[in-house]
Amino acid sequence: METGPGAGYIPAMASHAHHHHEHSGKGLVEAARDALTAAGEQWTSMRSAVFEELARHEKPASAYDIADNLSSSRGKRVAPNSVYRILDLFVANNLALRVESANAYLANTHPGCQHDCIFLVCDECGEATHVDDDEVSRKVRAIAASHDFKPERPVIEIRGLCAACR
Repeated sequence: METGPGAGYIPAMASHAHHHHEHSGKGLVEAARDALTAAGEQWTSMRSAVFEELARHEKPASAYDIADNLSSSRGKRVAPNSVYRILDLFVANNLALRVESANAYLANTHPGCQHDCIFLVCDECGEATHVDDDEVSRKVRAIAASHDFKPERPVIEIRGLCAACR
């Protein structure tokens, strides 16, 4: 079992980084709740349980991982499709980040903060390092605009090997 809310999340590494306050533990859950309710959504007991479970994972977690762990801890089955709906809501409200190539999620340690996702994904261990770089984000959005395309949620994933697996 993985521990440490957002531990797989490594903040700003690039020279044009996006600066923000990182949350962890109980503070992370409270920040997520506050961001979701500020967006006009309800913070239900199930949404809280899904977020808390997601935040425990160091590496990206699938809806099935979360549903299985919640089913075990609650003593009753939690359907993966219910977890998917909640995770989609979290992504739409910047409470979670989706690693597209792995169909898995990470808790966003700065809920409500708007920026694009850049992930370095290790093909060996599955670690996903999140990097913020506003200059890269601006360039990607400018490329889309130059093709008369409106990007909704740019995600850049770079697959390879992390330092520990090389």
